[in-house]
Amino acid sequence: MRKVLLIGSFILLTGCSEFALLASAGSIGVSQNAYVKAYNGTDFLTIMYTDKPIKKHIYEKGKDIYDRR
Repeated sequence: MRKVLLIGSFILLTGCSEFALLASAGSIGVSQNAYVKAYNGTDFLTIMYTDKPIKKHIYEKGKDIYDRR
């Protein structure tokens, strides 16, 4: 009985992981909308010209403002 329960749980868990992989792959395709593509393009150009991403610029600016307070 224990072996049957163990084998059954393995079958269910492996099927669940495949479904989770398929679901996560679908959400990646949906999240690539126009706003994300525009941000990624702007971030890419910013990195090319300044060697820092947009988030790093925002972090440093915020840190400067906080330090001056």
